Amino acid sequence: MATALVVLAAGMGTRMRSDRPKVLHEVAGAPLIAHALRAGLALAPERVVVVAGPDMEAVAAAAHEEWPEAGIAIQTERLGTAHAVAQAAPFLQGFAGDVVVLYGDTPFIRPETLSAMADARARAEVVVLGFEPADPARYGRLVTEGEDLLRIVEWKGATPEEREIRLCNSGVMAAPAELLLPLLDQVQPAPSSGEYYLTDVVALARAGGARASVVLGTEAEMMGVNSRADLAAAEAAFQARARADLLETGVTLTAPDTVMLSHDTVIGRDALVEPYVVFGPGVTVETGATIRAFSHLEGAHVSRGAVVGPYARLRPGAELAEDARVGNFVEVKNATLAEGVKVNHLSYVGDAAIGAGTNVGAGTITCNYDGVSKHRTEIGARAFIGSDTMLVAPVRVGEGAMTGSGSVITEDVPDGALALGRARQVTKPGFAARLMDILRARSGKGA
Repeated sequence: MATALVVLAAGMGTRMRSDRPKVLHEVAGAPLIAHALRAGLALAPERVVVVAGPDMEAVAAAAHEEWPEAGIAIQTERLGTAHAVAQAAPFLQGFAGDVVVLYGDTPFIRPETLSAMADARARAEVVVLGFEPADPARYGRLVTEGEDLLRIVEWKGATPEEREIRLCNSGVMAAPAELLLPLLDQVQPAPSSGEYYLTDVVALARAGGARASVVLGTEAEMMGVNSRADLAAAEAAFQARARADLLETGVTLTAPDTVMLSHDTVIGRDALVEPYVVFGPGVTVETGATIRAFSHLEGAHVSRGAVVGPYARLRPGAELAEDARVGNFVEVKNATLAEGVKVNHLSYVGDAAIGAGTNVGAGTITCNYDGVSKHRTEIGARAFIGSDTMLVAPVRVGEGAMTGSGSVITEDVPDGALALGRARQVTKPGFAARLMDILRARSGKGA
């Protein structure tokens, strides 16, 4: 059966106290709507429609990052969930499959749960995702009889007996487009709020002879984000699950609770991650690599056997080949370090390529920016870059070449050559004591 996703993302989220739409707040380096879309994309939908509010171009852009062909429906008035889904109708014209309604602020619904809903559609026309929270609180309740879902009641309209029901409504629903879209036109506004609720579809469908049922998910999947506290809780939940997954696949985390992962972090088995490491988006760490404490990685690739840190920073475009070493207080950006390269101390390597086996001394800087443009530094294999060398790009240091400590290198260095680019030292015997006497006399401080 073909599937269309409708993702509701029009809420501003006033409880977030933010100028940014709620679904653009991030968990693990990705906006909430990206998490929701990725779950839904596991159903291989033929169509995706995101319902956004007016002036929410950034929401549309985030949706298109995940699904470039997604349609963007605009809900100019926020009149409830049924009204929001109805805004997607123009994008579903001629569609004959199932419509699955998701929420952009509910990021953790598992693809397996959505697959179970798709399977349940063989037994019922309308399928609702339910869950049994530890505290049902003010969730809407699912009233069932055997395997049939009779109706959904909001907490404020529920009887005392209905409030005792533990089975709660997540809001996620699946139904065939040919049934759902006409039913949306039949939904009446709630007397108390004037809003049109998607929950009314169940009773309307049953009144027309259709069957409704429930698929049970976990409480963790249904976590919605409506406040900064919810956002922090969602981040904690993601991190706990991601760390557990890494440990299960054979990665060593010596202090798991101190490691922060991104939504797309990939770490190979037998890799070691020490405490207080932060992984931004776009990081891959291969088997057997070591990431030492207090390092920060983003947009980087670390190959087998390489060592990073402690206190290192890998920025986007950092590429470390096998057995490369990046040590304490070293920053690498948009640079390739070939096999066995060592940059062990207090250096900046940006917009550069360093050949295999090269050693880069402490305090080395690739001076890549002239105030307007970035320029490349090329260093050949088995070169030796002396400590405190300034490499003023564009510049090339050849294979097997050396630079003297404290040099400023502004011209290419041929293969096997030694380059010295520093001022000549002048030594004046006894002058240090005389100079101090002069300075003390001028300051009036005496000996």
